[in-house]
Amino acid sequence: MNAAGETPRSGKQARSWWRRQRINALRLSALVVLPLLVAAQPVIAPGSLGHALIDSAGILLVIAGVIGRFWCIAYIGGRKSQSVFQDGPYSICRHPLYLFSTLATVGLGLMLGSLVFAVLIGGITFAILSRTAAHEEVFLRKEFGTEYDDYAARVPRILPDVTLWRSAPEVTARISTLHGNFRDALVFLGFIPLTRLIMWLRESYDLGLYAVI
Repeated sequence: MNAAGETPRSGKQARSWWRRQRINALRLSALVVLPLLVAAQPVIAPGSLGHALIDSAGILLVIAGVIGRFWCIAYIGGRKSQSVFQDGPYSICRHPLYLFSTLATVGLGLMLGSLVFAVLIGGITFAILSRTAAHEEVFLRKEFGTEYDDYAARVPRILPDVTLWRSAPEVTARISTLHGNFRDALVFLGFIPLTRLIMWLRESYDLGLYAVI
């Protein structure tokens, strides 16, 4: 909302407003969930083979999320608001950046040794990003009309359909846009030391107040 308590009316302003709300919602969710993560004691004991496998899977998902985001940015560059871009990752889902962000947060839950937290964190992130995407699409439909309607009717919002894949033989990336994505990548890569800190706190101060699977 603006100073008068209203959502901005122009497409560009409204999309920017919803992105800020998305970021704020994710930050608030993190503040709520973080104490639960610290207090939880996974049923799969740290140091066991099962924990090592889940931890490795989590790290791979975080890395896949980071690489996937760079992959999306390399394709779309700064063209997202200029046309209905439908190549590469945008040919299999309409919001692939949100897809890879969700995968990275699932990886966070797995690195904590808990399938429950992986589903919880991933589910919260997916719900927030899906709602954000829905609101963004209101303005995309106004801006691009039937072209976006046809795209939305054919391509799923976030969960991908790989059978729809198509791509031009060459892609031109914008370095400035990649630099902006680098900041987001650092946030996701920060999940790895964050999980190590949480596990250290559990072990050092015996904070495992309840068990999760």
